Amino acid sequence: MKHLRLLLALTLLAAFAAGVLWPVFSSFNPPLSAVLGGTTAPDPQTLHRRLRLPEGFVIDTYADGLPQVRLLRFTAGGDLLASLPASGRVVLLEWDENGDGRPDGRSDLLIGLNKPHGLDFRDNWLYVAETDGVARIRYDAAARRVRGTLERVVKDLPADGSHWTRTLKFGPDGWMYVSVGSSCNVCLENDPRRAALLRYKPDSGGGEIYATGLRNTVGFAWRPATQELYGVDNGRDLLGDDFPPCELNRIRQGGFYGWPYANGNRVADPDFGAGHEEEINESIPPVHAFKAHTAPLSIVFLEGRQLPKEYRGAALVALHGSWNRSKKQGYQVVSLHFLADGRIEERPFLSGFEQAEDVIGRPVDVAEGPDGAIYVSDDYAGAIYRVRYAGK
Repeated sequence: MKHLRLLLALTLLAAFAAGVLWPVFSSFNPPLSAVLGGTTAPDPQTLHRRLRLPEGFVIDTYADGLPQVRLLRFTAGGDLLASLPASGRVVLLEWDENGDGRPDGRSDLLIGLNKPHGLDFRDNWLYVAETDGVARIRYDAAARRVRGTLERVVKDLPADGSHWTRTLKFGPDGWMYVSVGSSCNVCLENDPRRAALLRYKPDSGGGEIYATGLRNTVGFAWRPATQELYGVDNGRDLLGDDFPPCELNRIRQGGFYGWPYANGNRVADPDFGAGHEEEINESIPPVHAFKAHTAPLSIVFLEGRQLPKEYRGAALVALHGSWNRSKKQGYQVVSLHFLADGRIEERPFLSGFEQAEDVIGRPVDVAEGPDGAIYVSDDYAGAIYRVRYAGK
């Protein structure tokens, strides 16, 4: 009888665990190598066989051996900086002077940082967003080196919980904008700087909350034609394969964008929407919806005159790809075209990283180089790709 009671208790416990955890496990579908620690860059044959681009564009691997490489930033001298948060480094890739399609050299520009992610320049200062603050250091573009010591400009960003990345960019107004994701999948935050876009005076560190209700806006950029600020936001998890959508938001000062009370176009959240109808009605809906769980991580507006006309002024968005969907989705770079009638049209640009559940890469950031080429980081393969327009 004692063993029977124990067996019954274990059966009930297993049934309870299955009921609670099944929504998580049933949709847990990341790339296998991501669980095992990542993979390497695809060989040239695989790269050219798998990856698809619009007519006239070609792709090659620019740099590899960069574990979990994330955000990119070109220097005034044409060199490319890349953040490697997992190893606490910022790497410098020297400009390809000899034209062989690879950096002429590489070196660690900064080491020992706390999950460095976002990078930007202002007045010969290099600013680096770490998970708990923002630091800056003098940068000599001609010498390809930093000078002096790191200064902590922002020291107290919330660093607990999930969504640890911090992205920073300087806006047309001269302020330094910093995104801070939520601490959770969905919850009520104790710190109002969570799930928000912040902005700071670059020298004094004095700051303010610019916009809220942005669950995890890793990527944002200003559209040159209008100076409007756009950000890509990651929707919450565990509401099924096809809901909620990820978002493109036009971000305005003081705007509230719905999280955690609403998802997508003011759809009440099943966990936190009840009783918050007023906040939901006042929230600003996205201007464009990406497919659910595609995880957009960056946005850049293209300006190169050497590009086909249809891409000048368009935006490229890197979709990192789903992890909690029964069938994988995302794993590509898409282009957004702002049409005369106000619509935003999404088109595939760089696809093929995922085929029939087989993944060879996960795009993170997109940067337009001084050579007019488009550079794409891939934290799954530890690589940076170079996409150029060769003509039809």
